Amino acid sequence: MTSDHGTPGGASLDMPPDSVRDTLLDHDQSFFDALVSGDAGRLKELLADDFLLVGVEDGAVADKETVIGLVASGSLEFPRIESFPGEAVVRVVGDVGIVVGRTGMNFTNPDGTPFSAASRYTHVYAASSSPGLWHLVSAQGTTIKG
Repeated sequence: MTSDHGTPGGASLDMPPDSVRDTLLDHDQSFFDALVSGDAGRLKELLADDFLLVGVEDGAVADKETVIGLVASGSLEFPRIESFPGEAVVRVVGDVGIVVGRTGMNFTNPDGTPFSAASRYTHVYAASSSPGLWHLVSAQGTTIKG
């Protein structure tokens, strides 16, 4: 058995074609832009129904409904998310895309406390049945110390 990328068994991580890499990085930027602009409608489109976020600050887990609710209400605000797509590592396994990247961000928690950090993140995407459309299934951030 061979994967779409010609590897035996289909289980290896492959570097995607530039078009897939660009699409996944565009989806990443759309996610960050939606958080900064507070665009709950766009988040609803981008996130898979079973989306889970592991928070960069405290490791708390939030589902799609919670994230969208906090953003829509203004309880969770992101004045700034700076991403570095040129540094991102993008890999594809079958219908799953994985982006490992870096951000600098500021946000205000629902309790009003500000948070600022450089972070490394992993975003996991699932391909949709519509060509070129991916949904963010999982996002996890880790603060970069120092």
